[in-house]
Amino acid sequence: MPKKADGKPRGRMTAYAFFVQTCREEHKKKHPEENVVFAEFSKKCAERWKTMLDKEKKRFHEMAEGDKKRYDTEMQSYTPPKGEKQRGKKRKQIKDPNAPKRSLSAFFWFSNDERGKVKAQNPEYGVGDIAKELGRRWADADPEMRGKFEALADKDKARYEKEMTAYKKKTNPALQAQAPPMPVPEEDPEDDDEVDDEDDD
Repeated sequence: MPKKADGKPRGRMTAYAFFVQTCREEHKKKHPEENVVFAEFSKKCAERWKTMLDKEKKRFHEMAEGDKKRYDTEMQSYTPPKGEKQRGKKRKQIKDPNAPKRSLSAFFWFSNDERGKVKAQNPEYGVGDIAKELGRRWADADPEMRGKFEALADKDKARYEKEMTAYKKKTNPALQAQAPPMPVPEEDPEDDDEVDDEDDD
């Protein structure tokens, strides 16, 4: 398979993609004049693929395996031009276990408080039903009750921001440099003389 204009190897094809490609080629041979509506054609291919036996699919899996080897080999000798972002799945950022725990919203505080009551009153409820009921109760909550949980949320938000600032300073050396300098005790002028004497030696 040819490479792209920028020299980058073409992406590898799946067994199903090879199957669809083969179907199109067969269809073109049988009906060279016919314009294929790809959406309908694709739907028919999908239905056919579902009913195929594993041994029928085997050759397409072998083709895909061969194409994967081709792609991996070509990618080893490919260097992307400067400034080009590497495509592919974004790596999930690993959460630092030492990072401060995120602050909870008023609704979360309310849910933590009410969840036990909802479960006790409706033991047959699943997780989704409990969440719906909590949402309904929150919507019906009077301003006084809401105020109680909003105050908890504000307090938690302040805690999070304070902890986050300290955490960032600890993990980011650049922020540590911006921290106000510690007061330095005044030195005795006689000590300076001693240092100067040592320098002379």
